[in-house]
Amino acid sequence: MKKWITRIGVILLAICIVVYIWLGEEMKQGVQPAANGTATYMIVLGAKVKPGGIPSLSLENRLEEAVKYLKKYPNVNAIVSGGKGGDEDRTEASVMLKYLQDNGIDTNRILVEDQSTSTYENLLFSKELLPKGTKKITILSNDFHLKRAKYLAESLGFEVDVIAAKTPKSVEIKLTLRERAALLKTYIIGY
Repeated sequence: MKKWITRIGVILLAICIVVYIWLGEEMKQGVQPAANGTATYMIVLGAKVKPGGIPSLSLENRLEEAVKYLKKYPNVNAIVSGGKGGDEDRTEASVMLKYLQDNGIDTNRILVEDQSTSTYENLLFSKELLPKGTKKITILSNDFHLKRAKYLAESLGFEVDVIAAKTPKSVEIKLTLRERAALLKTYIIGY
């Protein structure tokens, strides 16, 4: 009996290792195809905001990329997407809007989605702000997050290209572990 328990344990461990590696490879594929200015709308996904409206490092990296991209492609408009978490004193979208404005992006190029509390809601609620019939969009998020964001966007009927912001080293391990679980859940449940 003890041998069977050991064998089952080894098999389960092997399965977990294979799934962990597979999910990591899936996440690496998320950074393609790279955006090139052909989509008229870019959705910048929200991330944690610290007290006083200070963007977390993850969010700041996303916003820096957004500014660069919007300056390079003046034909592109942005949707800043993110509501207010229980531990946040303002919406992620409001902090993102201010950052873009403070860095020279015209307010007329920015739409605000401030009700979402998940990646799926970011995309679903942002879709309502887009002109009817818009299919092609750009998603901007941290590199680890893009595979799931693309998967969810495609499930909503979008054609997607992406902009990958760097993940801060200080939170990389925590976020990539959590994202593997979220990606697996998304593949199983669908959102």
